[in-house]
Amino acid sequence: MDAWKNYIEKVRWMMRKELLATLSDPRTKFILIVPVLIQSMLFGYTATYDLDLAPYAVLDMSHSSAAADFETDIDGSPAFRRVRTLSNSGEIADAIDSGEAMLAISIPSDFESKLNRGEPSPIQVITDGRNTVTANAASSYVERIAAAFNAERNPKAVAVALETISWYNPNLITRWSFLPSMIAMLAFNQVLILSGLSVAREREQGTFDQLLVTPLSPTVILIGKAAVPVLMGMIQSTLVLLICRFWFQVPMAGNPLALLTVLFVFTLSCTGMGLSISAISSTMQQVMVYCFLLLMPMILLSGIATPVANMPEILQILTYADPLRFALEAVRRIYLEGCGLSAVARNFVPMLAVAAVTFPLAGWLFRHNLG
Repeated sequence: MDAWKNYIEKVRWMMRKELLATLSDPRTKFILIVPVLIQSMLFGYTATYDLDLAPYAVLDMSHSSAAADFETDIDGSPAFRRVRTLSNSGEIADAIDSGEAMLAISIPSDFESKLNRGEPSPIQVITDGRNTVTANAASSYVERIAAAFNAERNPKAVAVALETISWYNPNLITRWSFLPSMIAMLAFNQVLILSGLSVAREREQGTFDQLLVTPLSPTVILIGKAAVPVLMGMIQSTLVLLICRFWFQVPMAGNPLALLTVLFVFTLSCTGMGLSISAISSTMQQVMVYCFLLLMPMILLSGIATPVANMPEILQILTYADPLRFALEAVRRIYLEGCGLSAVARNFVPMLAVAAVTFPLAGWLFRHNLG
């Protein structure tokens, strides 16, 4: 019995020593508290498939009181916000392609006359199939409004009949919208970690100090360390692209070279972030913690699962510092829509801005270490 008490006492003292060592380190306390707070808040606001706000455009070719009543029902729903009133069918493509509208509702010219004759009057609902979750949710919301409209006019007959059309993904196959996004997301994970470990690995192995005393300038070191993660990221992206296209046979509408151009700029921004993390980390363990702290929030804020428009305004502002958001948008548009580089040019600006900030920052940190 005494031996057991002695053993338990030793374990208790060892636990106390480890607890004091853990809580006395400011970095450890930061790792224990801050990531949990940040990620729990982000998950609460962004990790949801609920569609709280669906921006839509309407094309009313009927200009009748019945059409006005139906539009009022939609505008009165808290789930919808009208962002554009269209004058012709040619404007539908621009509203959806630009991402301004999640769906477009087209009311035909004979809408009211068919209702008055007791005939089903079809209304077209055009959704953005690049995100199947939001497309399905938006369609179901319109169906509920149409059902309530029908019940109000004639409970025994189907007055408004919806014709749902999904652009870029006619059958709303989840794989079609998800796999193209993985081309950028998997590259993001690998490039950030690979570039982040580059300096920390040498510090642990004791070769970083030797590197600093060589004739190589910090700029040369920076370029050399950036080249490999960018190359690896492009190889991995190309591999995922080939699997997506030929193994899973997701049809590609755009130019592969345009897609690879987007991915190259994206990997540059990721590499800059990773090198900055690596330059401030003394161990590989710290790099992994910092990368984990960044990876999950940036994936959640990218809009890969839920639209950015549904996030709180402060989080929408934060997404402008997330290159993954703009890479995903550009990749989806090129892959599924067939857009050219000119159509996605605005997505390059945030990615290049991140690279323009992080590479000089990493260079300054390297020079600081030289001093």
